[in-house]
Amino acid sequence: MSTLAHTMMTAARSVDSGLTSPGELDRYPFAEAPVGDRVGAPAWEAAEPELGRVGRRAAGSRGRGLHGQLVQQLGQMIVSGDLGADRPLVPEEIGQRFEVSRTVVRESLRVLEAKGLVSARPNVGTRVRPVSDWNLLDPDIIEWRAFGPQRDDQRRELNELRWTIEPLAARLAAGHGREDVQQRLTDMVEIMNHAMAQGDALTFARADAEFHSLLIQVAGNRMLEHLFGIVSAALQVSGGPVTGCDRPNEVSLAHHARIVDALAAGDGAAAETTMRQLLTVLPEVERVVPAPREH
Repeated sequence: MSTLAHTMMTAARSVDSGLTSPGELDRYPFAEAPVGDRVGAPAWEAAEPELGRVGRRAAGSRGRGLHGQLVQQLGQMIVSGDLGADRPLVPEEIGQRFEVSRTVVRESLRVLEAKGLVSARPNVGTRVRPVSDWNLLDPDIIEWRAFGPQRDDQRRELNELRWTIEPLAARLAAGHGREDVQQRLTDMVEIMNHAMAQGDALTFARADAEFHSLLIQVAGNRMLEHLFGIVSAALQVSGGPVTGCDRPNEVSLAHHARIVDALAAGDGAAAETTMRQLLTVLPEVERVVPAPREH
């Protein structure tokens, strides 16, 4: 095992990466709430009592501080539908309900406005915006949708988008024969191999994310690189339909290794085809992307 592999596996076991696991699907208050139960309910009354104090929900906040936690709470409530479109958000009411200062509320609403979730206008105040205005490529919104009532649609859309982005990135990456990147990709495959043998899903997931990140970065297309946040978010969203990347197995490892070989040989067509095979939904679940066409 390489030094890099050993270091990465040790770090993964000792530090919580924040990657989600199937058991976290219920960590948000709206995870299983039927949509019909929320219609007409006052926003704050519909929320879980513990939402009243932002600092209590450390598991969902990932150490972001009061500002980040409030962004997370309000974002979840908007995306879940607990705070419907065009609903007014009164800073004073939010501050009292979540026991935070006006400064924290103001800064949190600015972040949500930048994500397209709310709008603030003079003489109108701050209101929730419709889904059509949201920045659906924002990693936070991707996560909130993935653990809310829209989870199935979000995972399907992510898989479809990855199936569009990553095969192209793999083809382009084959034209950039950087030895340092080639070695790093090889290391990631080695790490995944050892992690699978030890049943270490966390390390496998980290190495997998690094593998796909490297491919996009070395493709030489800055617009594709800008979309890495989507791929990263998709890799962190577990549950629902699964691809070869979501479930550690010998087939997945073989596909990763073949992609590395294709890149080393400068064979863009092989790299693209193998990536499509890797991202194709496994046969035991409903397909969300088509299987590679046989030639």
